[in-house]
Amino acid sequence: MRVLGIDPGLRSTGYGTVEQIGGRPRLIEAGVVAPNPGGTLETRLRELHEGIMGVVASTQPDWIVIEEIYTSYKNPYTAILMGHARGVLCLAGAQASVPVRTLAHSLVKRVLVGSGSARKEQVGHMVTDLLGLRCVPAPSDVSDALALALAFINVREHEERYPFAVALRPPRRVRRPA
Repeated sequence: MRVLGIDPGLRSTGYGTVEQIGGRPRLIEAGVVAPNPGGTLETRLRELHEGIMGVVASTQPDWIVIEEIYTSYKNPYTAILMGHARGVLCLAGAQASVPVRTLAHSLVKRVLVGSGSARKEQVGHMVTDLLGLRCVPAPSDVSDALALALAFINVREHEERYPFAVALRPPRRVRRPA
């Protein structure tokens, strides 16, 4: 299974492709797509789309996994901008006929480190260990994208092994502002 993890952003979108063959994950490619920060929103979205389409074409993933949007209700504008970026990334997956899934950052932390409140450094060290790297991938967007891919591989393997557990999973609760 080959998975492209994407940590979305309009300034810097980290990506990392990991392949699981047998028991050990292997890094295929990782990097950043950085649209021109001085461009208009539509220009940056086009550049993001083109960059990710290039990554999808070169790495040929079986799955794309994108981090879910997390923002406080104090920053709705940030959520809207992230929604634009995520939409473009989902479109790229659809155009390449690659299924797209999302994972919450707390689930990624729980899967890789054992705690949904793990620090970014702990996740980075686990990514380094699992992929047999010499140092934590930088910038953090890349490390986060690789963490998404690794966590998805783990989640997907459990879904395939225990399909009845997926059907029993409770529906996700949505928090509403007070």
